[in-house]
Amino acid sequence: MAEKKGLGKGLSSIFGEGVNVEQMLDDIQNNSSEVPGRKEVEIPVDEIRPNPYQPRKEFEPNALNELAESIRVHGIFTPLLVRKSVSGYDLIAGERRLRAAKIAGLETVPAIAVDFTEEEMMEISILENVQREDLNPIEEAAAYDSLIRKLHYTQEQLAQRVGKSREYCANMMRLLKLPAEVQDMVVNKKLTMGHVRPLLGLKSEDEMYDVALRIVKEKLSVREVEALVHELNGTRKKEPKKQEIRKDPMIRDLENHMAEKLGTKVEVGKKKISISYEDTDDLNRILEILGCLDESL
Repeated sequence: MAEKKGLGKGLSSIFGEGVNVEQMLDDIQNNSSEVPGRKEVEIPVDEIRPNPYQPRKEFEPNALNELAESIRVHGIFTPLLVRKSVSGYDLIAGERRLRAAKIAGLETVPAIAVDFTEEEMMEISILENVQREDLNPIEEAAAYDSLIRKLHYTQEQLAQRVGKSREYCANMMRLLKLPAEVQDMVVNKKLTMGHVRPLLGLKSEDEMYDVALRIVKEKLSVREVEALVHELNGTRKKEPKKQEIRKDPMIRDLENHMAEKLGTKVEVGKKKISISYEDTDDLNRILEILGCLDESL
């Protein structure tokens, strides 16, 4: 059996153990890091291929246009990071700058060419985005999954490399078990992490999708989603049946009269009266009927 590649073996052999990818990239691009094969070049934009290991899929159009405008006026301050390939260059880091440069109409961009292996390129691409917190939850989950599957990280090694707890990483990767349509809702910020975690306890993807649609339509809270999932799974504890208390007919008549007067539900109990209201406007309406609003305020 072939021996699995160790934690960050490629990067640590160049930069040392416990390398901070974000800091390392900044050092390289600011001329403060000695890297084998490092070479500064001016590269035609059409010779740079997108990074196949780029975990980030969503790029906000307005932000790209703003960056493009800045590039038109000031140029690119921080060079892209690339590696020379058989024909042209592979992008390692700087995809936002590359996209913005294309929008700005630049023909060439400043870049630094580094002799990284395929594995080093993959590791840097994923870790840079994770450490910079540029990813949405689904992209982050996919990035962690890639590090485990393609670079043979253990969950402990993954947690160490990205600076998160093992439980956090495991919970993030569970998001990939959601149906694609539900994942899209997370990406588009229609659902929060709090909403979708309970969905993973459902028995089928169809149930997950149906509940997700209901969350969006009914604007359910996280607590309401948790309760709904328990109900669907038949795990919610049944509340003890309350004994029906027969009220005095005169009390019921009083409740009905007050409810009609105030336009809301009223309950008269032992030494207390409960008046329901929907929101602040409804409360003010009731207070006005009761003559409790201070008109001088």
